[in-house]
Amino acid sequence: MTQTPTAQTSAQRARAQISIPAQHPMVTVLGSGDSLLRVIEKAFPAADIHVRGNEISATGDPAEVALIQRVFDEMMLVLRTGQPMTEDAVERSIAMLKASDNGTSDGPETPAEVLTQNILSSRGRTIRPKTLNQKRYVDAIDQHTIVFGIGPAGTGKTYLAMAKAVQALQSKQVNRIILTRPAVEAGERLGFLPGTLYEKIDPYLRPLYDALHDMLDPDSIPRLMAAGTIEVAPLAYMRGRTLNDAFIILDEAQNTSPEQMKMFLTRLGFDSKIVITGDVTQVDLPNGTKSGLRQVQEILEGVEDVHFSRLSSQDVVRHRLVGRIVDAYEQYDSTHGTENGAHKGHSRGKAGPKGK
Repeated sequence: MTQTPTAQTSAQRARAQISIPAQHPMVTVLGSGDSLLRVIEKAFPAADIHVRGNEISATGDPAEVALIQRVFDEMMLVLRTGQPMTEDAVERSIAMLKASDNGTSDGPETPAEVLTQNILSSRGRTIRPKTLNQKRYVDAIDQHTIVFGIGPAGTGKTYLAMAKAVQALQSKQVNRIILTRPAVEAGERLGFLPGTLYEKIDPYLRPLYDALHDMLDPDSIPRLMAAGTIEVAPLAYMRGRTLNDAFIILDEAQNTSPEQMKMFLTRLGFDSKIVITGDVTQVDLPNGTKSGLRQVQEILEGVEDVHFSRLSSQDVVRHRLVGRIVDAYEQYDSTHGTENGAHKGHSRGKAGPKGK
């Protein structure tokens, strides 16, 4: 893509001319029915954006025009990789560029770097981070032995961690994957559920199975589980074990007690990696029981080779309304407060880049 130098047309307005290379059909840049162009126009309502042939012109405030140029630059970098642009990807690119421009982003990553980082390709699609914080979370998993992914529902905490676990298994960095979560609600109700103990616990582990089916050939999962290569078990089954050469994920960690959290962390063996995910606003523990995930932040923050990745409503990759709901609850909490600082909610299903 070539651009003419930004020219000042008045004291307060600037103009940029953006040329799209012939190898990129304009529909890939503007979107079907100009859907991508409309996203950009909505983000910069004060700017005038016009398209003629393969030329795009933008006129308006110099800072906005510069940002519009950068948006199209980043779009072209993504398109050159063969990955299509979506409305969601354009919105996230604009948000990242605005954060960088406002000084609220503290890193050098560009939207194209975030949106083209592949974690795992499986069953005809690629799993990748969609936000800057998600990219940093994924990078932290590569760089640290223990990583905490803390954030609201829908931010991809568990889904991305499981993609990294499958990647590590396939590349032989580890010999097995261990997935666990506390079946906290089961404490009162197991006796009322039909079937064996495993059948009773299964509903609390089902979101982990569902994510596995997204990332592996479903026919291979029973074989891998029978061989012990993949283990899905409630947290209580971790007691007394030392977990070597494994990628271990503890999901819904806000529902651990401080004692359970300490027990789990001390299962770490040689050549293993631990990722712990949770949402401290969704604690299902009985009244008076402190969340181990809340306490561990006070204990381990700053410890070498332990990293805390914090995601927010801006990282929600489910329906965009989910992010607004999270923000609304946070605003309500800040003005009304909540009992023990937590909502009494229930465990959710998996959260991933495809909004699953």
